[in-house]
Amino acid sequence: CGEDGINIFDKSEAAAVEYAVDVLKVKDIVVCGHSECAAHIAILKGAHNLKGNLRGWLRHGEPALYKLQAGAQTDSTLAPHNQLSQLNVLQQLDHLRTYPTVSKAIDEGRLQLHGWWFDIAKAEVYAWEPPFGRFLLIDQNEAEAILQRLGH
Repeated sequence: CGEDGINIFDKSEAAAVEYAVDVLKVKDIVVCGHSECAAHIAILKGAHNLKGNLRGWLRHGEPALYKLQAGAQTDSTLAPHNQLSQLNVLQQLDHLRTYPTVSKAIDEGRLQLHGWWFDIAKAEVYAWEPPFGRFLLIDQNEAEAILQRLGH
């Protein structure tokens, strides 16, 4: 750990991504967020006041917070922390695309990234649909559309 207590040596995230894409040859990666996420509530309340590894972990949500503060929305009917959760799913998809192994696999057509969001209270899962610019409920029609895009 560094002087601030943050683990600067943990490479497990990058190693897991590289192993999945390069060794296991996964074809799809799903980033799934969820409603009522305590991390996103904490970020909205000012996670900059927190210390140590918790603060380090929550900093990953800050780019999504900046987008929310700048007016980005996924669903204006959702509470701000749930909108932040959805924006963070999209932010983490962008983050994954920065990995050379991921970008190469996407460019070669070997990998697809998907953003999902789980509404805990409704027990419903939503998929990010770029053409619509929003998360859509994975009902029978949406599930069939997803499977068709995946070639199943």
